[in-house]
Amino acid sequence: MKYIFLVISSLTLFFACGPKPAPEEEKAFMLSDTMMHRIQLDSVVMQPVRSELTLVGKVMADENRVIKVFPLVGGSVEEVKVELGDYVHKGQMLASIRSGEVADIERQAIQARSDLLLAEKNLRVAQDMFETKLTSQREVVAAQKEVEKAQAEANRVQEVSKIYGIGKASMYTVKAPIDGYVIEKNVNRGMQLRSDNAGNLFTIGQISEVWVLANVNESDISRVRLGMDASIQTLSYQDDIFKGKVDKIYSVLDPGTKAMTVRIRLNNKAMKLRPEMHATVTLRYEDGGTMTTIPGGAIIFDQSKYYVMIFRGRSDIETREVNVLKTIGDVAYVKSGLKPGERVISKNQLLVYDAIND
Repeated sequence: MKYIFLVISSLTLFFACGPKPAPEEEKAFMLSDTMMHRIQLDSVVMQPVRSELTLVGKVMADENRVIKVFPLVGGSVEEVKVELGDYVHKGQMLASIRSGEVADIERQAIQARSDLLLAEKNLRVAQDMFETKLTSQREVVAAQKEVEKAQAEANRVQEVSKIYGIGKASMYTVKAPIDGYVIEKNVNRGMQLRSDNAGNLFTIGQISEVWVLANVNESDISRVRLGMDASIQTLSYQDDIFKGKVDKIYSVLDPGTKAMTVRIRLNNKAMKLRPEMHATVTLRYEDGGTMTTIPGGAIIFDQSKYYVMIFRGRSDIETREVNVLKTIGDVAYVKSGLKPGERVISKNQLLVYDAIND
């Protein structure tokens, strides 16, 4: 029994003192070809530090391309041919009004033509009598004066008729003065219009270019400059960002709100922006100085800290904590933790972060 114990002890001591199996080496992380195609790399660059103002605004038609259409006569509205939002061409009929004033102009036109015919007839008679020595040159000159007077009156009535757009049956035709959209309509069929009516019936506007008017608080006035880049978003097209520039700063403040109005001109060839739409306006301006920047999408926020993934190679990727000052649009301003020229993963970086740090 004692012999067996010694043999077992010897074997145990042999295996304890013998060579131990080598531990498995940790495999180094390496991006696969698939992941290399899915990520995006961007360089750390120095840029001027910018800030932004967010303003509330409203889309307006360009006042230089808007015409209000007023009635030139009173009467009863017989027909309205267009609706709000319709596109009309110059000279197109908008509405027709039966008017006593038009009837009176028609009477004047008939009377003027009749007077002109009579004056021309009297002139011919005077000329015939002068040739036969039955009247004097003075009578011919007087008849000629009457013809000229009658002709002038006929021309005047004709021009008035053109201005009023007089048609048949004492009708006054309201026509579009320009090509554009009906952006205001204040008339309906059967409406009675007084001759001293001061209100417009229609407003026609061309909206291939529009304005956005926005209010700037008094405390922010010093930051606004002509030519500033502006980004505009609307409730109707939340995924679209419309670009423009500040082209006018109104020098008078609103006495009630103490706000100053700025105007941004926008191209609207797609016709998405319509007058009276509410708009959110973002103006960007420089604070002074420069700072390292990266795309805002490269930032990872985890456990109350900010990180970025520094890329040096497929198997050399570093998780680095950074101090982010602010993010403006798609640009993140980093106070510390990065050097210009370094490359960061700015797309699908969270997948890489999880793979390395889990």
